[in-house]
Amino acid sequence: MNRRLAFAAVFSAFATPVLGLLGCGGDVVVQQTGGTAGSGGATGTTYTDTFAPPSKTNKVDVLLAIDNSRAMGDKQTILSLAVPDLVTRLVNPPCLDGSGNLASVPTGPLEACPPGTFREFNPILDIHIGIVSSSLGGHGSDACAVSPPGKESNNDRGHLLARKDPAFPEEVETYQGLRFLAWDPAQTLSPPGEADLNADSGSDSNATALLPQLTDMVLGVGQIGCGYESQLESWYRFLVDPAPYQEIVINDKNQIEKVGVDTLLLDQRKTFLRPDSALLIVMLSDENDCSIREYGQFFYAAQLKGTNGSPFHLPKARAICETDPNSDCCFSCGQKGPTDQNGNQICPDDPSCKDANGKTIYLNDLNDNISLRCHDQKRRFGIDFLYPIDRYVDALKETAVTTASGEVVPNPIFTDLVLGDSLTDVRSPDLVFLVGIVGVPWQDIARVNSAGLPNLNDGINEQGKEKGGYKSPGQLSATLPGKTFSTWDVILGDFDNYGNPLDPLMIAGWQPRTGTNPITGDVLTSSSLPLSNPINGHEWTIPKQDDLQFACIFPRVKVDTDGQIVSDVADCTNPALAACECSAGTDSPLCEVDPSTGKTTLQVRAKAYPGLRHLAVLKNLNSQAIVASACPAQLDDTSQLSFGYRPAMASAVERMSLHFK
Repeated sequence: MNRRLAFAAVFSAFATPVLGLLGCGGDVVVQQTGGTAGSGGATGTTYTDTFAPPSKTNKVDVLLAIDNSRAMGDKQTILSLAVPDLVTRLVNPPCLDGSGNLASVPTGPLEACPPGTFREFNPILDIHIGIVSSSLGGHGSDACAVSPPGKESNNDRGHLLARKDPAFPEEVETYQGLRFLAWDPAQTLSPPGEADLNADSGSDSNATALLPQLTDMVLGVGQIGCGYESQLESWYRFLVDPAPYQEIVINDKNQIEKVGVDTLLLDQRKTFLRPDSALLIVMLSDENDCSIREYGQFFYAAQLKGTNGSPFHLPKARAICETDPNSDCCFSCGQKGPTDQNGNQICPDDPSCKDANGKTIYLNDLNDNISLRCHDQKRRFGIDFLYPIDRYVDALKETAVTTASGEVVPNPIFTDLVLGDSLTDVRSPDLVFLVGIVGVPWQDIARVNSAGLPNLNDGINEQGKEKGGYKSPGQLSATLPGKTFSTWDVILGDFDNYGNPLDPLMIAGWQPRTGTNPITGDVLTSSSLPLSNPINGHEWTIPKQDDLQFACIFPRVKVDTDGQIVSDVADCTNPALAACECSAGTDSPLCEVDPSTGKTTLQVRAKAYPGLRHLAVLKNLNSQAIVASACPAQLDDTSQLSFGYRPAMASAVERMSLHFK
């Protein structure tokens, strides 16, 4: 496929209508009061949100943190169609009349509005756009090796990516070869950046344009990366880690040892991240985060083989872990557990940890499948192998961070990384935003319309306007009308205490779930009623315990050579496919029967799993967070706000526009 031609055709089809659909930014004011956010301001509990006057900037640094594991190709395609919305809205906001209604859309960012009208906000004429992937290797384990050739994308090291294809070295042309794009229509950067948005016009010294280059970069991330996706740690590594390691090894004590400092990453950070810009991180993933701690022996979470080459398995967890994972006595049967000041064991022996010969019980291929090593770890293994979510919340809110050695140092996000230049202002936390396009039903997080139904096109905001898009932080936290719980209770539950979300679709596990979606009333069904649930199709059978039930599903699509969005049917009997999820006999809602063989080997739908760790971070970031679904509401009508990941981009601009000068 000629990606540039396809991009141009698709983008031109929906670029103009979306500007009118998104409306005016600036829902959040210094102080606001209205109806309950869950009802879109129609009826219900009164709430008040108070914010400090917003910091201002005229530049934006955008980091796309894209999951590049298997089966992400369909989501990357949809993102490649949505990112132009984000960029176009930032660089060429519409003109409004005196009542704040859409008056016109200028042909470019440097064009003045007609008399009597004004820009929604001043066009952003200075934007950096870069990409990192979720692949950080095996974190010291034997998983996700980068050899033989062709597997290099198993460990992208948190570096900026500008590749056209993960299997080949060719890269997209970027700003000064620095692996990020620089939007500079007024040619004020030194050296000047990109002045062309859709096609080269001779306005700058290169022969490229921003949006086609960006599309190639998004699609070039690929889907052959590490299956232990470090979605949170990847952007942390690039933006925050004060001393990212050059190499990780296992020392003679069988523990992780970090060697050297990755100066290339630090150099990339310095050139990409300006101290006074708004920082927008757009995180896309269809799985839960698996950011494994890189110290001690936590690498065992990803270990595949034992010393004799046989499959490696972890010891089982103590029995109490099943019911009380937070208990001091919940730990691995392979650990000694806590002791008192005299060295005596605090917790009683657990007979379930030993077999008839008194040996520690280890799990097996069925209950410790390598595909699910990051699932429900405390209950299954008695150990949480992953970095705590506070690491990522603090990274986007606090001015200091703690290094691996325990030293407290300035947070690079809130630091001037290049001293002696003309940039002296340093951003405050209210200029840092995290968009999470993750596994959660869009119906759970969409604003609702006047009838109280989730609707991404005309859902009502806090001021009673038909704004559409996703709920704001205030709406997510507010008690839902007629209920005793909030949207966060629906999609996340009591995360810190392992309490399940109220939406059974957001409960992660391989066993079929039951219950009703509390937002829509849709009942979860079994495969005996195929595709009867409009959100996730139906629960399916996972006999090998090597997969999880889905939070949501959606049709697979692709962009054809004519630039049209068409259905994408994958024949999973084709060994050349990088990722395909259907096999003979499966009752997965992603699959259909191949009429030529009578077997369920055609994949026609894609999916997302519950993204609980991402959501926990987003909840704690509050006003800095935008929650969006990896399962689009629709992929047919490109003129609608509800198309693809456009609602996520609209919500990002809506939130950031308050901070533009």
